[in-house]
Amino acid sequence: MLNMPFGRSGRFFKGNMHTHSTNSDGVHPPQTVCAAYCDKGYDFLVVTDHFMAQYGWPITDTRRYRNNGFTTLIGCELHAPRTELGELWHIKAIGLPFDFEPLGENETGPEIARRAYEAGAFIGIVHPSWYGLTQNDARSLPFAHAIEIYNHGSAIEVDRGNDWPFLDSLLNQGWRLSGYATDDAHHLTHDWLGGWVMVEAEERDPDALLESIKQGRFYSSQGPEIHDIRIDDTAVTVRCSPARVIALQGRGSKSQREMGDQLEMAILPLKRFETSWFRVTIIDGQGRRAWSNPIWLTA
Repeated sequence: MLNMPFGRSGRFFKGNMHTHSTNSDGVHPPQTVCAAYCDKGYDFLVVTDHFMAQYGWPITDTRRYRNNGFTTLIGCELHAPRTELGELWHIKAIGLPFDFEPLGENETGPEIARRAYEAGAFIGIVHPSWYGLTQNDARSLPFAHAIEIYNHGSAIEVDRGNDWPFLDSLLNQGWRLSGYATDDAHHLTHDWLGGWVMVEAEERDPDALLESIKQGRFYSSQGPEIHDIRIDDTAVTVRCSPARVIALQGRGSKSQREMGDQLEMAILPLKRFETSWFRVTIIDGQGRRAWSNPIWLTA
């Protein structure tokens, strides 16, 4: 097993990958939304308006709101009939071309998602618990890159924002997916600044950020910082901002943890995880979490 540096470039960029504007059902115009996140120190934002006929099939163009310290990626939230429970699909597509065609007649959620994937987009499975997405639904998107494991709007408004168990079940079945945290902000009041990603990239460039997101080179957070994760033959060393829990979770019930006051490092044995995968969770004194993506210890 090789020693694995957590970030190849050592640079991480903070961003939100799920936000809405007045181009669909958000309260504020795109310029206001971008300015608000920029003012709060975010490095990038994706305005992901609902790609639906009632809104004119918007792929919101935010390029004019970029500046030297802030950039945007282009995306939307795809919808189509129907999930296993009869709901409209919600599928994140980031990196779409502006000429992406509207939903075709009789086109399904998996079909429009595959079309977006083939157009070069990152595909995320959005807030599964919010609308009762099933494991069978998720398995119909074998090309997806990630699951939305924390949705701040859903958590605050209806207590259905936490989806690590949904992703863990897929990981236990052999699926290799990342997990990302978002705001899903519509109002910029109660529903923002609650979950984000820290993306490792050489520079704050939309193409570089998109490639890193596709490859899972990021961690997610509600506040804590993960400074480093290094693996040797027997253990993983985690360095982070002050925490009360540093934990590893893996297949089934497999876990390891260190608990204390103002922990900034833990060295945890890997023997329980050596034939599958693990992920890192940091919990700070306020109960806020940061999560690594799953790390696989087998080819």
